[in-house]
Amino acid sequence: MIRVGVAGAAGRMGATVCTAVEEAEGLELTGRADPSLGTDLAAILPDCDVVVEFSTPDTSLSNSIACLEAGVHVVVGATGFDLDALKQAAERVDKGARCFVAPNFAIGAVLLMTLSQQVARYMPECEIIELHHPAKLDAPSGTARRTEELIAEAGGNVHQPIHSLRLPGLVAHQEVVFGGEGQTLSIRHDSIDRSSFMPGVVLAVREVGSLPDPFTVGLENLI
Repeated sequence: MIRVGVAGAAGRMGATVCTAVEEAEGLELTGRADPSLGTDLAAILPDCDVVVEFSTPDTSLSNSIACLEAGVHVVVGATGFDLDALKQAAERVDKGARCFVAPNFAIGAVLLMTLSQQVARYMPECEIIELHHPAKLDAPSGTARRTEELIAEAGGNVHQPIHSLRLPGLVAHQEVVFGGEGQTLSIRHDSIDRSSFMPGVVLAVREVGSLPDPFTVGLENLI
């Protein structure tokens, strides 16, 4: 049984993660950390093998480092903070804990990113449009930035700026539009409910402890 804590447990994503953990075979929810619940992360760490970090950009880095220093694996879903600083911390702290970061846990979003990387080899010119709910704090989204990174690795050219929309009625959506001589190709993914992220979160919780490196980015490394 894997003992799981959730940081940011009172948020919309955090609450959905708590439910998913409770329903998943082989996982046990052993802690909910959130200022609005009156429980801080330090209080739940002794009871956790893995913490799922879905707080806010201004606390996610410090929370994740606290997990690593306590020897607790951490699965990070929050975006909008310095991933290089987290990578350096994960490689510096030698407590056997692993840090896994996914800009997006939806399987379809991961497929969009990997397909975009393949397309960029043949149609390198493209633009990214990402659309999220108004409470999304970072823009462009972590998914868009990760997509841009993968496209660049394949030799593609993401035109700037990345277009970010924040509107009521949206959850998480992204489209990549490629243009070539006499043709265009569009790839789009839509998360219409936060439950779309939960299979990826549960997979990461189960696999993070067996990762070979102290720091890993991208759900494509697990599927």
